[in-house]
Amino acid sequence: MTRLHQYDYIVFFVYFIIVSSYGFWVYYSKKSASSGSQDYFLAEGSLTWWAIGASLIASNISAEQMIGMSGSGFKLGLAISAYEWMASATLIVVAIFFMPVYLRNKISTMPQFLSQRYNERVAMIMAVFWLMLYIIVNLMSILYLGALAISGISGLNLGFCILALAVFAIFITLGGMKVIGYTDVIQVFFLILGGVVATYIALNLISGGAGIVKGFALLKDGASEHFHLIFKKDNPNYMDLPGLSVLIGGMWIANLSYWGCNQYITQRALGASLPVARAGLLFAAFLKMLMPVIVVIPGIAVYYIVKEDLGGINGASLLTSSGVQDPNKAYPALLGLLPIGLKGLSFAALTAAIVASLAGKANSIATIFTLDIYKKAFNTEASEKRLVNVGKLTVVAAMILAVILSMIIGDSLMGEGKQGFQYIQEYTGFVSPGIFAMFILGFFWKKATSNAALFATIGGFIFSVILKFLPGWVDLSPLNAYGWAVANGNGVFEIPFMDRMLIVFALCVSGMYLISTIEYKNGVVANGLEIDSKMFRVSNSFAIGALIIVCLIVALYTAFW
Repeated sequence: MTRLHQYDYIVFFVYFIIVSSYGFWVYYSKKSASSGSQDYFLAEGSLTWWAIGASLIASNISAEQMIGMSGSGFKLGLAISAYEWMASATLIVVAIFFMPVYLRNKISTMPQFLSQRYNERVAMIMAVFWLMLYIIVNLMSILYLGALAISGISGLNLGFCILALAVFAIFITLGGMKVIGYTDVIQVFFLILGGVVATYIALNLISGGAGIVKGFALLKDGASEHFHLIFKKDNPNYMDLPGLSVLIGGMWIANLSYWGCNQYITQRALGASLPVARAGLLFAAFLKMLMPVIVVIPGIAVYYIVKEDLGGINGASLLTSSGVQDPNKAYPALLGLLPIGLKGLSFAALTAAIVASLAGKANSIATIFTLDIYKKAFNTEASEKRLVNVGKLTVVAAMILAVILSMIIGDSLMGEGKQGFQYIQEYTGFVSPGIFAMFILGFFWKKATSNAALFATIGGFIFSVILKFLPGWVDLSPLNAYGWAVANGNGVFEIPFMDRMLIVFALCVSGMYLISTIEYKNGVVANGLEIDSKMFRVSNSFAIGALIIVCLIVALYTAFW
């Protein structure tokens, strides 16, 4: 693979200077008279709709997409786009039904919602759950996958890349949510531009210089097995994307939990008015529709280029030291095709995506720890200045822990040919069903009690663990006839993790309903939220935008079923 030229490094450092300078300008020029904890963590009232939408995408599209999802595109094909296109539909649902509830009830953090709707015990348990999930799964995986890509492109030592990314992310995060939100606009610009350029180069190479339209046509014909959005049960990749579950099953659990009940995501809109928040989420939904073009198509293109031996990418460069084909190396291999200068731009775009996601995640970790753990359990009288300082220290501590975990266990979890994106989705799915169950019933069912929520919190995790390891105790092959269990690479029949999420969600909802009904009959009164049906009305412009997105999704699934 061609390493970076000195001009590529110049382009990269120009990007670094632009983002850093803009961050300083935002920090000082937009400093409010009251630079308290709400202003620092949420940028209250400061972010515009376009900044909210851009920040959502910049923080979401990181190493797990640019590297992990491109790798899944290389291995699975266009079907992995379900995460992106169904996310667009999910963002519309969140904008219409979730945001009004949060903003009407002045919710700043997800644990605060749980405290207000249920009780402090549920909120504290979930705050600890979220911190562990964000640091051990998300922050560590983003840091490791990002460093792996940068190391592959630049030739720099992996450990050095991990440290450099962590330092850069800390630098951005310490400025607070305003700096993250507004610098993310630049990050998204570089991200999309770099991704589009990489896709153009790949398709043009496939067409032999005859243009991207012909290149895409050749790619679609030559890699037709990679252009199915819905897998049949006999597809070897059915375990990762089990058929219609991506449309009517577990994919909704994963997406609604991620986009609607996730501090890391919702934090960007919680400091805005409802019209601004909704506009930002709709803008993010439109950007989400574009993401497969810059993250999935490149992975499929690398698959085709290697398969047809078109030159430019050596298939051996995708192998690990043990000879295993590593999907995570697909996107870095593609960037090696770019000419001098453009390679630096794409390198900057990739770094932008990684840093934006790290910064957003670290800020969310700091918000939850400071406002929902430190202030409530350790120092109830803490001043605003003290809270901000604790938040900054938390950012540094979380990043140091993520660096240590990346260096110790990153390779064993996401190396040797494993799909990094699927790793993140599966292990996040251990808590997503329970979280979503307690949120959705907490929103729209007034009888849901705190003990029921506690059952979903702990029980959901236990159910997920049991179903994960069940194939080691019980032969699940009889379920294969019904599509509920398929053979994995070792010939053991197991339930696809997306279907496991749906099963666990159903168990959590059933348990919550039973517990709440019994307690209600015994006189237990649950804490309700302020909800009015008028809250869910949307403007005509929002309705039109949402309809366009839904029509696009229907058209895509019709064309590539």
